[in-house]
Amino acid sequence: MIRFSISALMLCFLFVSAHAQSNNTLSTTEKKEGWKLLFNGKDLKGWHAYNGKNVGAAWLIEQGAIKLNVPERAGNKAKDGGDIVIDEVISGDFEFKAEWKVSKYANSGIFFFVQESPKYKNMHDTGLELQVIDDKIYEGAKENTHRASDFFGVANARLREGNPQGEWNQVRFVVQKGKLTVYQNEFMVQEHDLNGADWKQRIGNSGLKAAPIAKGTYSGKIGLQDWGSTVWYRNIKLRKL
Repeated sequence: MIRFSISALMLCFLFVSAHAQSNNTLSTTEKKEGWKLLFNGKDLKGWHAYNGKNVGAAWLIEQGAIKLNVPERAGNKAKDGGDIVIDEVISGDFEFKAEWKVSKYANSGIFFFVQESPKYKNMHDTGLELQVIDDKIYEGAKENTHRASDFFGVANARLREGNPQGEWNQVRFVVQKGKLTVYQNEFMVQEHDLNGADWKQRIGNSGLKAAPIAKGTYSGKIGLQDWGSTVWYRNIKLRKL
């Protein structure tokens, strides 16, 4: 009986291993649903520096993940780093998902609706930031909109479901029929009516009051922030709805 149980467990393990999805790939279901990869796991094809061309050398590919390597800072950025964005402009309803992890006390963000233009010197002047951060930075401090899966300066996540530094977190961002929903590690943590008075007031009272989204323009690029600390991203995917 014991020998049979061990054999059954081994078969189960082999089955799961054989069917486990590799990072930065699309499953058969994802392909049918219209998902596409924004990162191929090998290079930064499809990405460029915000308001620039070539991605800074601080952005590396490490073990199938995009890594912002920060052995040395230049102000609040990595030396030879800088914010990066995808080449494509996204408009209409869409769903985005990715995984991220951070080094100790790291601070970064995933940006949406980025309008790349000399008019906006910084990506954070135009894009809505979903915070990527080691929440230990604010351990013991009062609640703010600077923690993981908050919209920086706009709205708090209603649950704190982040994994600690060094562990992967999943994020899913959905825009559909005027609703914006965010999931962190499969928990719904944000839900907003983009046409509602509450959301408009939040944007109007934030650093994005002069950005296109303050006028209801919900299109643009997706970006990854360089805020001078080491972070990793993988399994970055998008589908139109």
